[in-house]
Amino acid sequence: MDRVLPTDDAEIRRPMTRTGTNLLGIVKHVLGGECNYLGETFGRPASQAGIRLPWWEAANVQETLDTGGDMYAVPGESTEYIVDLYRRACAHADQTITELDRSDIGTVPHNGETLTLRQALVHTILETGHHAGHADIVRELIDGSVGERGERVPDEARFQEHYKRVAASADAAEQASNEPR
Repeated sequence: MDRVLPTDDAEIRRPMTRTGTNLLGIVKHVLGGECNYLGETFGRPASQAGIRLPWWEAANVQETLDTGGDMYAVPGESTEYIVDLYRRACAHADQTITELDRSDIGTVPHNGETLTLRQALVHTILETGHHAGHADIVRELIDGSVGERGERVPDEARFQEHYKRVAASADAAEQASNEPR
């Protein structure tokens, strides 16, 4: 069974947490990381591969930092545009991985840290996994699907009972923390 993902463009852009986390924004953020850690860090700017990240261009960096502009798609950035950029960023990163040695050293542009390609790969894998976890939670908030393939919980009554058990445990912990010692 193929993974079930929300298809409504508004759903994947909608802020699902207090900080505005949304599915398309996660993709936009991760693609920037790919370009940065597996491109720019090793003197291989995304622009050389025809990839333009307007939100990280010099004139826009401060606004991006101030507004979290790499964590959501602004009007005019279609889902297709962001997904295409992500695919191209991955291809650019793959080229870096193929053409360089794992021990080659680069400098991370935004903080000056030096690291090997191996370290950049580990960093990127960790960050992508971290954000994939966020995406799973956001997807569940959107459509209620869970599991590796996005299947819905087949027994809603059983799911609600589980939810009640978890909530009761939290309530008991809160009550215990409020009792005098």
